[in-house]
Amino acid sequence: MVKTCGISGGSGAGKTTLTRHLVERLGPDQVSVVAFDAYYRDQGHLSPADRALVNYDHPSSLDHEMFAADVQALRSGRAVAAPVYDFATHTRTGEVVMIEPKPVVIVEGILLLSFSEIAANLDLAVFIDVPEAVRLERRIIRDVAERGREPDDVRRQFAATVAPMHNQYVEPYRHLAHRTVELHESYGPVADELVERLSVRERLVG
Repeated sequence: MVKTCGISGGSGAGKTTLTRHLVERLGPDQVSVVAFDAYYRDQGHLSPADRALVNYDHPSSLDHEMFAADVQALRSGRAVAAPVYDFATHTRTGEVVMIEPKPVVIVEGILLLSFSEIAANLDLAVFIDVPEAVRLERRIIRDVAERGREPDDVRRQFAATVAPMHNQYVEPYRHLAHRTVELHESYGPVADELVERLSVRERLVG
């Protein structure tokens, strides 16, 4: 039986790092990963100037209907074709990545818990709670290294949309998580705990 584990939290909280720890412990044959970030809506109908004006931190920028359907399909044991998103052009490439329903499916995304149809399909929901200052610093490091952005540009976006959307659509739903991970916690032991909880739940269901 497929078990879903949702990893949520603000931008720069450490979702990808915790996911990596889980994958290392479970092994590639036992776990699949599906990221909400791949499901941004295609903005190809807009001019490049207008695409830059879209608030990509607002829930409406994500195709949550398709994502929720794919999570439900994976949980039901069916493979899905996840879209591939180009963050440079804010468009979908037209390519897809096939994701198989392995024993554990890790669902990763900032806004997982704010959509009831997604949260309802998570057997184990995790929220990573990291202070805003730490998340901003991590965001700067990531965007400069991976997306070629300037630090001041990252700071402006964080203040204009990332932080306000976090306060409105992320933080208020943290209470829906089964487990909250604090800044001082090491991800290794947390991952061990989550693997055990998923295994216990699977044995109980079985």
